[in-house]
Amino acid sequence: MKKPLFWIVSMCATVYILFALSPSAYAMHIMEGFLPWQWALIWWLLFLPFFFIGLRTMTHLMKQKPEVKLLLALATAFTFVLSALKIPSVTGSSSHPTGTGFGALLFGPFVMTVIGTAVLLFQALLLAHGGLTTLGANAFSMAVVGPFVAYGLFVLCKKCGISLRMSVFLAAMMADLATYVMTSFQLALAFPDVTSGVWGAFLKFASIFAVTQVPLAITEGLLTVVVWNFLHTYSERELDVLEERRVFFK
Repeated sequence: MKKPLFWIVSMCATVYILFALSPSAYAMHIMEGFLPWQWALIWWLLFLPFFFIGLRTMTHLMKQKPEVKLLLALATAFTFVLSALKIPSVTGSSSHPTGTGFGALLFGPFVMTVIGTAVLLFQALLLAHGGLTTLGANAFSMAVVGPFVAYGLFVLCKKCGISLRMSVFLAAMMADLATYVMTSFQLALAFPDVTSGVWGAFLKFASIFAVTQVPLAITEGLLTVVVWNFLHTYSERELDVLEERRVFFK
């Protein structure tokens, strides 16, 4: 049933246009030029292997199951919309939902790495949110760490017998929080505290992020459950083509 999927994608695109195009003085995660070039390069090198594996995985998925294109568009739109809703936080950064947990549960973490990177690149080039030099660091936190935490936690929850809705909620919420834990760590490595070092800087960055990020993460978890229930109710046939990749209903 493709009409519900089309309706969700259209709604996400509309909300994205309304909210994401508003000017903002804050960058998405870490802004252009904020990291020293050495750290920017290190995060690029750490991020690229995941991205190339994700490209290969997505290419294989598209060839084997072309029916999932609309679901890919939905996961991308979901990430676009949530990551566009920014709240100013630590200097040179911002706080916002990520939306990566949803796509990670649909397609796995490697495919979500590509989707998340596309979102970050689009916003860096067209909306001046984030940047190209810091894309590796931003993508590593949002498109690598977040999706892998979401998928790993979801599998663990299912093995422990936790209900489907609670598993989806926890996976989406922790993907969001893990992204900002990673961002805090990246900032702490680049800008250690003069007295307490990296650990002290990490606690400072993480505590400031937590003020806005914890409620945002809870909200994102609830919203992900709502969208997932909608898909399960009206578009189960589309979800069935991902049966080999899904562990949700087993």
